[in-house]
Amino acid sequence: MTNIEQMQEQRLEALRLTKSGAPMLPSNPFFGVGPITDATTDEVDSRLRRIAFDRWIEKTYRKFDDKGNDIGGFTTAEISRSMHRGYPADKILTDMMRAIHRYFHFPKANRMAVGLGGGHSGYTVCIQHLMNANDASQRVYVDTPRPESDPARAAGFFRQSWATQLIEMQRFADKGCESRIHFAASEGVIPTAPELSALGVSIFVGVGHETTGANAYTSREIHELLNWIDGDPANHHAVFDATSMLGAMPWEPELVDAVMAKCCLFMPFQKAIGGVSGYFVASFTPHALALVEKNQQDPSWAIPRQLKIAPPIDARQPLSAKRSVDAGPFYDAAEDRMLGGVINTYSALAFAETTFGLLQSEARVGSVVELNKRSAANRAVIDGWVESHPLFSLTVTDAERRGAAVTLLKVEDAGITDPAIHARIIARSKQLLGYEGFTHPNGAFEPGLDAARYVNAFPGTPGDYRAWVGGIREPADIVALLENLQYAYLRAKIVVIEEELAKQGVTFAAPVKAGAMVRKDDHEHAYTVLIADLVGLLLGADGEPDDSEIRTYVEEKGGVFHAGPIGDRAALEKGRIHFFYQPNLSTEAEILPQTDKGQYDALIAAATFIPKASVFPFGGVRIGAGTGNMSSASWGGGNGEGGDAPLMNTPGINSRATAQMAMKAILKVVPDLPVDRLHQMVANGDFDTGRQLKDFPTAKLEGRKIAILGYGNIGREVAKLAKAFGMKVVIYARQHHQGWIESEGFDYAASPVEAATGADVLSVHIGLGRLDAATGVYSNAGVVDTQVLGAMNDGAVLVNYDRGEVVDAAALDRALSSGKIAHAAIDADLFKDAATGKLSGPMVPYLPLEERHKGKLELLPHAAADTDHPSRVTGAKQAVDQIFDVIRFKSVTNLKGDLPEGYVSAGGRTPAGIGRVTKRVVSEVSGNSELLDELRRTSEKVAAIVGALSVVSDPNHRDRIIDRYTGLLTENAGRQRALLEQLGLYGPAAE
Repeated sequence: MTNIEQMQEQRLEALRLTKSGAPMLPSNPFFGVGPITDATTDEVDSRLRRIAFDRWIEKTYRKFDDKGNDIGGFTTAEISRSMHRGYPADKILTDMMRAIHRYFHFPKANRMAVGLGGGHSGYTVCIQHLMNANDASQRVYVDTPRPESDPARAAGFFRQSWATQLIEMQRFADKGCESRIHFAASEGVIPTAPELSALGVSIFVGVGHETTGANAYTSREIHELLNWIDGDPANHHAVFDATSMLGAMPWEPELVDAVMAKCCLFMPFQKAIGGVSGYFVASFTPHALALVEKNQQDPSWAIPRQLKIAPPIDARQPLSAKRSVDAGPFYDAAEDRMLGGVINTYSALAFAETTFGLLQSEARVGSVVELNKRSAANRAVIDGWVESHPLFSLTVTDAERRGAAVTLLKVEDAGITDPAIHARIIARSKQLLGYEGFTHPNGAFEPGLDAARYVNAFPGTPGDYRAWVGGIREPADIVALLENLQYAYLRAKIVVIEEELAKQGVTFAAPVKAGAMVRKDDHEHAYTVLIADLVGLLLGADGEPDDSEIRTYVEEKGGVFHAGPIGDRAALEKGRIHFFYQPNLSTEAEILPQTDKGQYDALIAAATFIPKASVFPFGGVRIGAGTGNMSSASWGGGNGEGGDAPLMNTPGINSRATAQMAMKAILKVVPDLPVDRLHQMVANGDFDTGRQLKDFPTAKLEGRKIAILGYGNIGREVAKLAKAFGMKVVIYARQHHQGWIESEGFDYAASPVEAATGADVLSVHIGLGRLDAATGVYSNAGVVDTQVLGAMNDGAVLVNYDRGEVVDAAALDRALSSGKIAHAAIDADLFKDAATGKLSGPMVPYLPLEERHKGKLELLPHAAADTDHPSRVTGAKQAVDQIFDVIRFKSVTNLKGDLPEGYVSAGGRTPAGIGRVTKRVVSEVSGNSELLDELRRTSEKVAAIVGALSVVSDPNHRDRIIDRYTGLLTENAGRQRALLEQLGLYGPAAE
């Protein structure tokens, strides 16, 4: 190679060109051959396609009794267990042949044979039947160089095998003569009509475009070939290997139709959506079929049974009976039937897969005319990309002759002159394109991209990469493939150069692992965090709320926990995060002197109101969901908009505690059984069950309607609990939640009034909404007004364990007076000035109501969630995590509002099963292989049993399934639900 300095320069340049990372992956890494290639995008798409295929089988192939009555559908299992003869196998075969014949515009005059085997088998069946060594006048032209000639010598056996078969057939036949075969000077060139006539050619064999896969015939060449055929159609025959040609003919539609009508074509269909056997189809013109029948009356060689397309008419006379194509495995489009079946055993399901795959491709791509156009358009995309990327060149220099199905690319790297080094880089690049990846000399591993498989050029082909790029591919997929080829080459170049440099003693330090979070904090700075609320609600041995769990947690993470305010800041240990715990801070007068100059870098709070003038340069976390009390201008107030620091919360932490308290409030009055009175009567021995029980009628919760305003974490938890009691649940939320609401079995309402209409209970969980800076009013203030309350049933119950402001207190006063509302439970903040005793907070408007409506109103000081010790501890731990991530990595979890410059969002985090299902939740689930495997097994069992029940129509058969699998179904359905809940996969997806 070049010297060390030049190698270093080459490596640095490749590093510069790949510094942005790998490009977008193609939607499907399999760049294989065929117009019906499996085009599913990933494993999920493929499994869904398989399910769709099963449904298609059941719908398409029906069972009929002896009177012709439809008695249900066949299943894939039944077809796979049955023979390849009779119904429905014969119909499946006919349907496939009809679909292929129709889609690719084969004319009705041409018959299409089916045989078992791959592309070479199809080639063999055509040539063995058309060529006859006993006919000394027959001449064959093959558009590929003579095997072992100088033009062919560099190629491997695969490229030379087409022509080799012809020579061997003539060479070893009794009356054969290989001089009857004419070969081209180069791959894929069709002589002019006069030239073919001058050679006395009667059979033209077109395989040159397939031997490299990168060639296409020009429109002029095809016109010449058709002119030659038209000159003597009874004696001039053309046969093409259409593997890479079908659906990728870049000519005008009329010319394509002429080729389909006047030429014979063979093509393998070994991969549709995962076919289990290889087979081919071959189209023959009427003149070609006449030649086949003529040859079979004077055969020059034996033909394998699975390829025989002119079998004996009298099956009892296999040697002496007349052989006829009328008994062969042909689809006759004119009669729309198979003249004969496949001679050997075949998979009916594989044939059905081809039909299904073709229908899927047609639905996605369109007609074969469109497919051909897309193939030509993709060729143009490649031409344009290569023109702007000098690292690559196209091996076929004539643009009109470049394949529209397969592209062949060569790397033109002026910095790599050693052929052996070049070959190593290409080989390494294919490791990166596939699964293997590669390891650098310093031990750093680059995992495989899984971007492109089947991109190997044939041995001897003048190129480095070969890939199918026909019309089934979207242009974006083509570009993605090319970008990945370039990226993989450059990354492989880096590792090969490093291997060469290592031989010279030059090594490189291992880089930071990809995806590892990089510390961004200052080791010379002592970071400070104010904790302005209780982090433990249970009392310790000293009679005070116990903070030991959070203290231990902070210390385990490498932080320092201090009780009380900052003392001597200079004495704090540098490079550490110091948490200062002051749960008794309450008023602005207490908070501002400690926070107005940014004394604390960050904040953790729960219910404490934080003044606007408080400064926290690194942000704050609210333990809980609502952030209306987080008024610091550092993050732009409670909306978290326009600030310099991020505002975060811990949604879902106390959702279940709040929901359970809301249900407790409902259960205190509904069902309205006077429990206290009955208890006292029983305790006093003053009750006779038989005589007096009728005096205490009541109604259960089941069947009653509960209206829930809001589909957030708490609203959804209340809905789940209410549903467990058998209540009819109606939820008002924004319309884009409707699908998720209904998917969980709840009803959706488009407005609060619609939700409340006819409701027995109303539970509010919509939050304050946005704060209008101009008016100082929140958007959801007063949502529960006279109209909403008036829509409810008389004697209804209102629960507002949300924010006090969302209910119009005056409207509630009137509803309590009229009896429209029989009971209301309100949970709202109430603050008392220690010096003056003056009360403030959203609870204040409710206090007069309690005096006027004794026994109808239950008031709590926003205690429904904030008195739950486990929730507060869990929320505090999560808040500590979020503070560590913000300070150390500038990473923000559960962002509320705007993301300030310099920070990155880490998405959302909620407890498993609460709130929205985020990508982070699914990512964590995917890492729990044990539970995920169990969920998969249970889900597959449920799907299998339900699928069988849905398709089996015979009552006796269905009863056998029910008897056999009821226990298994119920067991796995229950376990499936439990696992989904445990893994947090129930609920709406995060936006």
